[in-house]
Amino acid sequence: MLVTAGLLVTATPDGPVRDGAVLVGEGLIRAAGPRERVEALAPPGTPRHDYPGGTLLPGLINCHVHLVFDASMDGMGKVREADDLSLFLGMADRARRLLDSGVTTVRDLGDRGGLSLRLRDAIAAGLLRGPRVLAAGPPLTVPGGHCWYLGGEVGDEAALRAAVRARAEQGADLVKLMVSGGQTTSGGAGMSESQFTPEQVRATVEEAHRLGLPVAAHAHGTEAIAASAAAGVDTIEHCTWLTGDAYDPREDVAALIASRGIAVCPTTSPGWRAMARWIGEERAALLQSRLPWMRDLGVRLVMGTDAGLPGSVFDDFAGSFTLYEELGFSHERIIEMATADAADALGIGGETGRIAEGLRADLLVTDGDALTGVEALRRPLLVVKDGVAHVPPPRPE
Repeated sequence: MLVTAGLLVTATPDGPVRDGAVLVGEGLIRAAGPRERVEALAPPGTPRHDYPGGTLLPGLINCHVHLVFDASMDGMGKVREADDLSLFLGMADRARRLLDSGVTTVRDLGDRGGLSLRLRDAIAAGLLRGPRVLAAGPPLTVPGGHCWYLGGEVGDEAALRAAVRARAEQGADLVKLMVSGGQTTSGGAGMSESQFTPEQVRATVEEAHRLGLPVAAHAHGTEAIAASAAAGVDTIEHCTWLTGDAYDPREDVAALIASRGIAVCPTTSPGWRAMARWIGEERAALLQSRLPWMRDLGVRLVMGTDAGLPGSVFDDFAGSFTLYEELGFSHERIIEMATADAADALGIGGETGRIAEGLRADLLVTDGDALTGVEALRRPLLVVKDGVAHVPPPRPE
């Protein structure tokens, strides 16, 4: 197929192209650039999709989702009560909604019983429609710790190493480690408290890397962030910089994160404005200030929403981009954080995340100029995954 648009954003050093096009063949990008040049390469009769008022860009990558949760206020309780079939059917529906919103790849960072691995395989086999899934399976946590009910409880270093080996044997794409506690699990460590010692974090990373698996570290607390960076995890999730109830960023730790190339996924919800009202505008502004602060220190930021948690819906990934827009991030930078930078952080930059010859044909066309406002990214007109085109239904107002 041939896809043309008034604006082509490739997420490569080539920069944006006005009046651009992409030629797709056998699931791959065959050519991209100015429309007249790419049109000349298309065989006669090639099906085409023309969007003169739209933006053509790489398919979006949401680096942090939980397909097992339904984004309701009682989503965690529902997971504890539901059977596997009900959970799987709900996950399949949420995956479809992600694809409809322009997300062609997701990283699932915590399910129950490995259901995300089964969903990943069903989508890859063409049995279900959804984005490409990188699946961690149940996250590793201490007994009674954050999200213990998902089945990833481990008691000591030996159990951590054994759990990592089990995930490798089950075909997980990565390991999720709950280095700190979290706000959605009662009775365990709080958000700022560490669940594992620095030695245990290091042992987990060592075992996972030995088996070729990256490690995503859930870390709200400053000490948990420091332990994760020192251990050499691949990504740090949330990275909220908390000590007790205080915001406690440490420039030396941020510098270590940057120097090691560890990506940070701050997990901004599309409902960030409502969250700010809930925790208080002043506290929200303080926590949001970590985003430009880390950027300016050279930390690589990537986009993820924690989709599935209360209020973090699956059909409005681009709604989370509005926070970065308000904080002064350029529109091109925001797109790169959700495409090329995200792909690199997840280890799939050689396959997707950019519009370049030979990469997978994962594309999104949105209504309007995405370089003048992220609101355009909330209006998908065409989604292409692995060369298969789909016109999504209009998003409800």
